[in-house]
Amino acid sequence: MGVNPAAVPVRKLRTGALIPAIGLGTFGSDHVAPGVVATAVYNAIRLGYRHIDCASVYGNEKEIGASLQRLFREGVVKREELWITSKLWNDMHGKAIDSCRRSLDDLQLETLDLYLIHWPFPNYHPPGCDVTSRHPDAKPYIHEDYMKTWRQMEELADRGWVRHIGTSNMTIPKLELLLRDARIPPAANEMELHPHFQQPELFDYVVSHDILPIGYSPLGSPGRPERDRTPEDTVDMEDRVIVEIARKHNIHPAHVCLKWAVQRGQVPIPFSVKENNYMSNLRCVTEDPLTEEEMATIAGIDRNCRLIKGQVFLWKEGQSWEELWDLNGEITPP
Repeated sequence: MGVNPAAVPVRKLRTGALIPAIGLGTFGSDHVAPGVVATAVYNAIRLGYRHIDCASVYGNEKEIGASLQRLFREGVVKREELWITSKLWNDMHGKAIDSCRRSLDDLQLETLDLYLIHWPFPNYHPPGCDVTSRHPDAKPYIHEDYMKTWRQMEELADRGWVRHIGTSNMTIPKLELLLRDARIPPAANEMELHPHFQQPELFDYVVSHDILPIGYSPLGSPGRPERDRTPEDTVDMEDRVIVEIARKHNIHPAHVCLKWAVQRGQVPIPFSVKENNYMSNLRCVTEDPLTEEEMATIAGIDRNCRLIKGQVFLWKEGQSWEELWDLNGEITPP
């Protein structure tokens, strides 16, 4: 049984555009069989999803494009009823026009609703790198270089290839520089957000600057690859507070995490290829909201537990992953 798309909450961007307040993530190309994600996209849209979060590096945009065209041909949905996001990967910094053109061609679309710079680091790491890996060609964030890419992002908006442009995995110091120099400010920042990693300072910063927070790993990324796991990681859905609230509402702990995210004001993009899971994820945010007391209780369980640490982007030996995130309030120098 599907969900009426009109029942799904929406968020308004600074342009006045409306984005569904929950989307379907499509990361999984490295641990899910070919075609499985595209099938999930097809079925999810048929059953009520209207927001799909894609990226070139996921390696499945061609398959997803075929699913979208099938949906259009069958009259299930019109293009203007969907919100489609894609992202520029690290090895395409300075080549945003080419990167976007490739995603548009693969997705078989004329425009994207949102196009993000996936990471602020202009380097590529080979597939399968684990959390201890280093790439010899890794480079730090250099603002002047980032702005060259951002100017190309602005050109994409001017051309009408994308309706909105945005960032991902940014920090406050980096965003401050971008907002200072950008002609078109970012409409959204995609960032890791879940009850054990709430990023309150960054969350409040982007909201105060009219940037929509889009949250990846909203369930604590239980299906993330082994390469991204470290001993200090915690499990949101096993937290006693989450479990107790789930028991009171007679729902799965995952749905507590998603309700919290939507009610907080962020846009979660959970990933699943199991129909029962992704449909219950969508349905749960249309029903039975958490109480103010429950929201406040969840706010108190933040453990500052970053799961996607980005070690593969470190550019010199002896660095810790914390240096990628400017935790001292300043951009780490090259």
